[in-house]
Amino acid sequence: MWAPLLTSGSEPDMIVKNMSLKVGHTVTISGVPKAGAECFALNISSGADHALHMNVRFTAHGDERVVVCNSYQAGVWGAEVRQGGFPFNYDELFKFTISLTPEEFLVVLSDASEIHFPNRLGASKYMDFSFNGGVLVRGFEIN
Repeated sequence: MWAPLLTSGSEPDMIVKNMSLKVGHTVTISGVPKAGAECFALNISSGADHALHMNVRFTAHGDERVVVCNSYQAGVWGAEVRQGGFPFNYDELFKFTISLTPEEFLVVLSDASEIHFPNRLGASKYMDFSFNGGVLVRGFEIN
């Protein structure tokens, strides 16, 4: 299913609502990091909780060129997961996929490196996605 790119006020920068990412499905995201951006983030959410917060950090929070994943539940951040490569460059198109299983989110980056992030909220379906920071999202598709 293809989603139109919906925009919102100042925060988050882009919201896609009521698009079902179910167990067994994969979302493909493509975009371009803005030149000079410190980071950008993707959230896959259920209400106020983030099942997956994927933060692509060029130079942010004391990190350089790393992807940090986390969850946010009942007002509390979980333990960070740092895996995979860093195939992101300013002003260059990227593409990655996120597949949902009952146990985890499997993120496959464009360099074929993988991030295995636990499905800490345990849901079999997530409906809300948001993007923040220095990225121009070009495509968002769920299969």
